[in-house]
Amino acid sequence: MRAYDVILKKRNGEKLSREEIEFMVGGYVKGEIPDYQMAAFLMAVYFRHLDEEETYYFTETMMRSGEVLDLSEIPGPKVDKHSTGGVGDKTTLVVAPLVASAGVPVAKMSGRALGHTGGTIDKLESIPGFRTELSLEEFIDNVKKYGIAIVGQTGNLVPADKKIYALRDATATVDEISLIASSIMSKKLAGGSDAFVLDVKFGTGAFMKGFEDARKLALLMLKIAQQHGKKAAAVLSNMDQPLGSAVGNSLEVIEAIETLKGNGPEDLKDLSITLGALMLELAGVADFDDGKKILQTKLETGEALEKFRILVKAQGGDERVVDDPWKVLPVAEQVVEFSAEREGYVSKIDAEKVGIASMVLGAGRKKKEDRIDHRVGIIVEKKIGDSVKKGETIAKLFVSDRSDVENALRLLKEAYVISDSPSKPPRVVEEVIK
Repeated sequence: MRAYDVILKKRNGEKLSREEIEFMVGGYVKGEIPDYQMAAFLMAVYFRHLDEEETYYFTETMMRSGEVLDLSEIPGPKVDKHSTGGVGDKTTLVVAPLVASAGVPVAKMSGRALGHTGGTIDKLESIPGFRTELSLEEFIDNVKKYGIAIVGQTGNLVPADKKIYALRDATATVDEISLIASSIMSKKLAGGSDAFVLDVKFGTGAFMKGFEDARKLALLMLKIAQQHGKKAAAVLSNMDQPLGSAVGNSLEVIEAIETLKGNGPEDLKDLSITLGALMLELAGVADFDDGKKILQTKLETGEALEKFRILVKAQGGDERVVDDPWKVLPVAEQVVEFSAEREGYVSKIDAEKVGIASMVLGAGRKKKEDRIDHRVGIIVEKKIGDSVKKGETIAKLFVSDRSDVENALRLLKEAYVISDSPSKPPRVVEEVIK
């Protein structure tokens, strides 16, 4: 078998066999197939696509390229949650303790920020002392003891995806649905959970801009889970404005803690309870509607907040963050206000531009090697449907000496549209697919 023949076959729109896909992925990981041939293969896939069966083979081959975790030591069904990423998306920090407080073990591996969307691991690392790197034994032991652990992905998990994703990023082949689905699901399946809840986002602040593309991606990922004998459900959530108000690492941890205290923004709370209720349903604890009621109660009684405290303490973090996050977390002291230039109503927010504004302040990464500044970020004071007066604060920028404030303010100015008549705010949960 030659790489040339496989590339030609896919370029001509023909269906690939399992053996041909294994040959390409395995050969590339071992260094037997050079970058230029794999890049040509990915471009052929970009234009000709993989069908459901090919996507299954591609996912399976990537999943088996490294370690596949065995979580069977942890009693009960393990349900994982994945988000395709969005601006201000701190749902894992709320959902994980919420679900764990209802008795479902949460063994979560999360990623770091790249580009304008935030990474859960970076957010947790803003808590002084919090360890996001645990050995597999520690990880499993913490879930058995406390019902919860959140760690960064191990180096041995799906090495094929790491190598192929880096090449996709460099060759403009990232946004192809079969490649996205296999990248996400290979990591989820290798993580060893029994069931998955997928938060697939669409809109200006999401990776997938259009609702129909996001829905297509969700259905394909659900199909892959089903083919692997795993239960799964998906939520299609709207990212046409930032989720909640906080964008940036420490600021998002503060907002997550406030939400666990029952004081958080409604959109973040609604999405978190929806995702959590689906996790309870897949675990067999309660049906969706009862699950929502259970989780609402866990917020009201403070049990979810207590579970967050346990998570922080168990992984070496300063648990005082729960009581006084503004004091414990690193937050920039210098605040710059972005004000309205005219009176009216916020009718549109380009959430991606808000995310990029936060990134240029230092809260995100343009490339993997960049260092994140946990102190900086943006608090969005006005969202779609809100009225504003001329000169009124729309957003507060928490900045450091290294922040590109001028560029961030320009991006916010471009992101906001203020109109004469009020607009209806988008609902965050657009569809639930079981």
